[in-house]
Amino acid sequence: MSGVLALRLAGPLQSWGAASRFARRFTEHAPTKSGVLGLLAAAQGRDRAADLSDLTALRFGVRVDQRGTRIRDYQTATHFVTGKSMPVSERFYLADAVFVAAVEGDAALVEDLHRAVRAPVYLPYLGRRSCPPSRPLDIGLYPDSTVERVLGDVEWQAAEWHRRSSRKEQSIPLDTLVDAAPGDERVDSLRDLPLSFDPLHRRYALRGVRPGTVELPNPEARAATVPDHNPTAVFPGGD
Repeated sequence: MSGVLALRLAGPLQSWGAASRFARRFTEHAPTKSGVLGLLAAAQGRDRAADLSDLTALRFGVRVDQRGTRIRDYQTATHFVTGKSMPVSERFYLADAVFVAAVEGDAALVEDLHRAVRAPVYLPYLGRRSCPPSRPLDIGLYPDSTVERVLGDVEWQAAEWHRRSSRKEQSIPLDTLVDAAPGDERVDSLRDLPLSFDPLHRRYALRGVRPGTVELPNPEARAATVPDHNPTAVFPGGD
């Protein structure tokens, strides 16, 4: 038996790094598998050195409901022991973004993750500790489903102000990124499969990612109307 857990990832700032090193800390344009699995492991209260093999075996997918804006911040720091100034670092974030993430796998594990998200041991954050969620994470548990089906069924999670700006559209195309299966075509790769979160020896492997698109009905759509007005009616002979 398998199940799917769907999560809403929304906040003022998010940051999902996959290849950042040294003083430049980039963010991907969508949540990474390592970032979301780290959130789930923290919700369960796992130690950073704990085995992750059951989590990495989960299938993962994400949907971009509100792309947000990429912003850059400069940060300074001093060494805790020596008091010397550290190099200025650049940090990149996504502002006002909203995503739907889904993990699929063993039903018992997914149910336990669902309980953990609803009552987390450690508070969740969206990629970095300075990025708390602004809305509840839990969307729901979907028994006997798949990542693809859930990403295509969960209603649009964009903020109300963003939804109002799309009222002229009857449907909304949303980008998706899903774990690639063997033999998949059009596969990208991302080094965001966590092998260890141990602070002394973090390790990540490459993951195949299949990009796609789902089409959702727009609940804010407004039918186009034609005014019942004939400007020529005021003239003699006007119809």
